[in-house]
Amino acid sequence: MCGIVGKFVFSGANVDRAMIKRMADTIVHRGPDDEGIHVAQYIGLGQRRLSIIDLSHEATAPLSNGDQSLWVVFNGEIYNFQELRSDLIKKGHAFRTSSDTEVIVHLYEEYGERCLSFLRGMFAFAIWDQKKKVLFAARDRLGKKPFIYALANRSLVFGSEIKAIAADASIRLQPNYAAIDSYLSYQYVPSPHSAFVGIHKLPAGHYLTCDTTGNVKVSRYWQPPVIEKYAASREEIEQGLKDILRDSVRMRMVSDVPVGAFLSGGIDSGTVVALMAMESAKPVQTFTIGFCEEDMNELPYARQVAEKYGTEHHEFIVRPAALEVLPLLAKHYDEPFADASALPTYYVSKYTRQHVTVALSGDGGDESFAGYRHYRNMLWWSRFDVMPFSIRAALTRVPEYLMSRMGALNGFLGIAKGLRMLGSDFPGRYHQYMSIVKDQEKRHLYTPAFTALIRENGFKDDPWDMPWDDSMDNLDWMMRHDQQHYLPDCLMVKTDIASMANSLEVRSPFLDHRLVEFAAGIPNDMKLTHDGGKLILRSLARDLLPPDVLNKRKTGFGVPLNRWFRGELSELLRSSLLDGVSLGRGLFNPRQLQRMVNEQISGTRDWSNRLWAILFLELWFREHFN
Repeated sequence: MCGIVGKFVFSGANVDRAMIKRMADTIVHRGPDDEGIHVAQYIGLGQRRLSIIDLSHEATAPLSNGDQSLWVVFNGEIYNFQELRSDLIKKGHAFRTSSDTEVIVHLYEEYGERCLSFLRGMFAFAIWDQKKKVLFAARDRLGKKPFIYALANRSLVFGSEIKAIAADASIRLQPNYAAIDSYLSYQYVPSPHSAFVGIHKLPAGHYLTCDTTGNVKVSRYWQPPVIEKYAASREEIEQGLKDILRDSVRMRMVSDVPVGAFLSGGIDSGTVVALMAMESAKPVQTFTIGFCEEDMNELPYARQVAEKYGTEHHEFIVRPAALEVLPLLAKHYDEPFADASALPTYYVSKYTRQHVTVALSGDGGDESFAGYRHYRNMLWWSRFDVMPFSIRAALTRVPEYLMSRMGALNGFLGIAKGLRMLGSDFPGRYHQYMSIVKDQEKRHLYTPAFTALIRENGFKDDPWDMPWDDSMDNLDWMMRHDQQHYLPDCLMVKTDIASMANSLEVRSPFLDHRLVEFAAGIPNDMKLTHDGGKLILRSLARDLLPPDVLNKRKTGFGVPLNRWFRGELSELLRSSLLDGVSLGRGLFNPRQLQRMVNEQISGTRDWSNRLWAILFLELWFREHFN
């Protein structure tokens, strides 16, 4: 696990080594153990290393092939690297290290762009091909590792984080207001855009090529599959799933440094810990975050799993005072990011890193096995689709329009939102349901100046949208949408930044692409019914986990913002959102924003998720532009 940086100068000039060093220095937290730099005509590559496999200095990238015509920098882990290395040796390749990084450069030498099909793991890497004068870069299938890039002054600058790119003097940071509008809808900025004009994120499952003319081509090499459902018995499917999940866990336990696990108290992380315990000769180290609020506290459930498997268990309580770390989070995330679970993820990573260097997590189970509550809620709304779309749209258009304008941010907006849901097609309804700040609310909250700035930076298409596909039913479409957008652009960003800020590597067995592909073929009635989701996972785990864990209500990594904002953090809201600096930006209607803050603090209405998004946005502005 590492942080990578680089610059490709199209003119062929020598790249400044000191500049590559400055870029790498901004992400020392991603790789505190070692540093490597390679500069030459056209290219400069740098890497900060967190040593996991082959701890020797010789394994620190940039690494080259035998004749030094190919150079690679790499962030991530390739779990099948030993198998790939053996095959490449048989084909005549010679290795100087036992690292997975060196496997990538030889794999590219052998197969070119097709090398991606062989890789099983998480990765973002860049390869400089000296003979072709081409930069080749790629991001893993499900977006576990980031790759950020920008074109400036006839060069391509890239890195693991935006702050690394900004260390290059040719990059000027400017807010992208259309991206900020998307952020306020979805709580993150969807790829390929970023919150800065001209800075882009390589989407998950894509690769990039760039030549000396500055022609950048971005291509998709993988996406969540659409396949026919299996006709096998439930028992056969469940056994197949258990085998591939156990193999996925086993592969992610390979490390030359200590390995532990996040244990949330849910089915996904509990199953991972159970399988780890079966593969380990010594107690697994487990780490759990809890809250003082009992209805959001999963510590007792995590404790049951830890006791069942005799793990070396560690617990940490998050209190409201922990929000003093918010400016630090704004600094690390580089973009506005409104998933409040970033806070406990940061703390559990910080706490875990005191004991181990690698942690396995349960991320990814919800998207493959229909674990989210919104899947059931959206299917409930689908009952109204027996009425033709044209009729529903016509019946709801006028009353929705009138109610949305009967007073700013008032009770009628709730009715208007319901009418909008009723009168939408399924993709439009999903957009409405998943938005944080709804379109109706934006009309009252945004100032005309903000609306004009959004149009100025406007996207041709909403990057969050995904066309309807008649080969999928509603549930498959939602899970695929989340795997394509929410998972890589929100959940993986949250985990990557929070963990790497603490120099901790996080591995996710449920995000093995072979497991995701296998899960796509499982019939949906084995995933979700009116009683809840993850049916086949619950069945698989019935002999692995305590009954209380199997039957508990889904909690996740939620944060009690509503109560915190009404109590200890009420002054934080007022001082950050209603002062002259914030209101002087001219983005939000001061009266509506003050009304939201007052209603939140008084308990009249819960605006906590919207206010959290606006609060993080303000902290982002102060970090980068004040």
